[in-house]
This record gives sequence, structure tokens and C-alpha cells, in this order.
Amino acid sequence: MHCGPPDMVCETKIVAAEDHEALPGAKKDALLAAAGAMWPPLPAAPGPAAAPAAPPPAPGPQPLGGAGGAEPPEGRGVYIREIRAAEQEAARRIFYDGIMERIPNTAFRGLRHHPRTQLLYALLAALCFALTRSLLLTCLVPAGLLGLRYYYSRKVVLAYLDCALHTDMADIEQYYMKPPGSCFWVAVLDGNVVGIVAARAHAADNTVELLRMSVDSRFRGKGIAKALGRKVLEFALVHNYSAVVLGTTAVKVAAHKLYESLGFRHMGSSDRYVMPGMTLSLAERLFFQVRYHRYRLQLREE
Repeated sequence: MHCGPPDMVCETKIVAAEDHEALPGAKKDALLAAAGAMWPPLPAAPGPAAAPAAPPPAPGPQPLGGAGGAEPPEGRGVYIREIRAAEQEAARRIFYDGIMERIPNTAFRGLRHHPRTQLLYALLAALCFALTRSLLLTCLVPAGLLGLRYYYSRKVVLAYLDCALHTDMADIEQYYMKPPGSCFWVAVLDGNVVGIVAARAHAADNTVELLRMSVDSRFRGKGIAKALGRKVLEFALVHNYSAVVLGTTAVKVAAHKLYESLGFRHMGSSDRYVMPGMTLSLAERLFFQVRYHRYRLQLREE
């Protein structure tokens, strides 16, 4: 089984312009200000009434989502910053929980995106009735087929997790914080890590992938995923990349609406995508299918 860097939750490629060097201060500040105008800051999370605000600090460019400095006081909203060594286990937990949600989503919800598979299952039920003339056995066929879909979805997803937890997610600092052009961010709310996202450069084709975007299920609906996406778009602007290309196997409609709300355009889909962890056996082909979607956001003309 091939075990490369997995890309099930979210895979994004950022097509670079001429170089990866840091921009001069003035130009970088201008781009950060432009990013703030493109993606307004998220509203603060609800909390107890605050005391009168202190006088605002001297004006100056502020990284979108909070890229450094002191964290905001408790109850003041989501803060996006680089991961710290002590937070790697929390990041792995969020990643693991997010991937495990794919088992029922792929097995059951995902079936509606594969009409040929639905037709095959209907033919199997009809064949069962033709051979047995038993309504009871015929009614048990769909349940059995769905059970097999769950089994193979679980099998592939666990293999995918095994790959990820023994490669990049095993040592986040080594894979994402040390190589140039790479980074791993966390979303912090009230002192807790509640979301993750990563970016990693590929020198061979001068691209950067967005990987591992996931939000703790207890904190969804607060705009955290959008804040994480904005951080990567800001990263692309500051480092002079020209476009962001996103690929995902997400089944939920909400995930696709998120990409569109960030400005991505759907560029097509494929049912022939081979996810890390797949063995491509006959049984797996019958009971496990994913659809790979591609999105693109053009930041500037090349």
C-alpha cells in the first residue's frame, strides 16, 4: 500500500509567481491591508459583557487572524497563530476526529453521488428476489450492502489515518515548521486549540499545498474554518503566489459552500481519484467510492 502524504480532508495547491522571498516591508504591509479588505475579520465569540475598551493602539498593519504577539483576552474571538510544540497532540486529536467522521459520510451520504453504484445495488436486490422469491431476503440485501460500505469505508479511512499519523502528523515541527515555505497554524478559542490548517511548499513545481484543515466538532458554526482558510490566502498574498487551487473529497455540502464563500471556483470533479489507504481490490471498488473536487482562486494575473 502506498503511503504518501495523505490529502483526504483538504488538499490545496498554491501556484507561485517568480520567487518565494519575503516581500519588502511596505509592500507586505500593503498586501496585508488588502487581505483584510478582501476578508473582513470574524465577529468576536459571544461572552460576558466586557469593560470599556482601552484606547486603541497606534495604527499599523495587523496580520489577518492574528499572526503573532500576545493572544486576545478570553472571550474575544478566534485567534490564528503558528502551532507550538505542546499543542501537537491536540492538533492530532482534531485531525483524527475529523477524518473519522468521513466513515459514515462516505459510506452513506456519499452513495447519492454515485448513480452507477446505486443501480448495481438495485440489480443485486432484484437478482436476490428472482432467485429466492423471498421479500424478507430481498429487503435484507440493501442493509447488507450498506453494512459492507461501512466496513470498507472504515477500513480505508483507518489505513489513511495510519499513513498520516506515521508521516507528517507524527512530527508536525519537522514536516511543516522547519522547511522553508511551510507552516502549520492552529485556531485558538478561549485558550483551547479548536482548529488546524497547514501549508507546505513543493520546490519541484513551485507550489504550496494546503493540508489538514479541520475544526473540532464542538466549535463549528463560529466561522473558524473560514478564518483558517483566510490565513492561507493571506500567506499566498504575502509570499506573492498567484493562485490557490483546492482539492477535496468532502461529502458535506457545507464544506463546498465554505470554499465558495472564500472566493474559490469549482473546476471539476473526478470519480477516479485514488486516496492514500486504498488497495483498489474488487470488493473495495464495489463498496468504497470517493469523488475528488477541484477548486481554484486566482489571486493575481500571472
